[in-house]
Amino acid sequence: MSEPLPATIDALLFDLGGVIIDIDFGRVFAHWATLSPLSAQQIAERFVFDERYHRYERGEIGDTAFFDVVRDALQSDAADAQILAGWNAVFTGQNETNMALVRELAARLPSYAFTNTSASHQRAWSRAYPEVGRVFRRVFSSAEMGMRKPERAAFDAVVATIGTPPERILFFDDLPSNVAGARAAGLHAVLVDDSDAVRSGLQAHGVI
Repeated sequence: MSEPLPATIDALLFDLGGVIIDIDFGRVFAHWATLSPLSAQQIAERFVFDERYHRYERGEIGDTAFFDVVRDALQSDAADAQILAGWNAVFTGQNETNMALVRELAARLPSYAFTNTSASHQRAWSRAYPEVGRVFRRVFSSAEMGMRKPERAAFDAVVATIGTPPERILFFDDLPSNVAGARAAGLHAVLVDDSDAVRSGLQAHGVI
């Protein structure tokens, strides 16, 4: 659900994972289970999206340091390359419904992406889905910025670079915490919680 209709939207901002690129962490845990004495369910229960994960997404620690955390969760001595293969299994495909909307709108309205992503994931989705890098004017990446959603400083930095007042930016994300963070920073934001949420949000805000 989105908040009340703004007067004008001058720029669009989209999350990637869960909005533009479909993801499934179950695939990650299933792959890692082949490297571990634990089941995929046990790994899912042990793997915590904690501050170490956040530091990895901010680029504060590298692959090996983060994969050491993963090895501990897996009770495994798997090589970095094996851990990475499972880590990159999270991507299941480009969301063609939402990409079609972006293609249509980007021709007349500045469109950007803002993603919490590790450098390793960024390399993977950039190779697998090159159109993502072409259709948006810029992709803001937590690994490059050193900041991540829903931090206020991250949204403020994105808004400053776009050069549009926050109340004229419409943001889409699949996580309630990120939607709340965007709204706290003055943006209009839509929670993408079903397959029609992006289109519905654009319609509700008078964009289409």
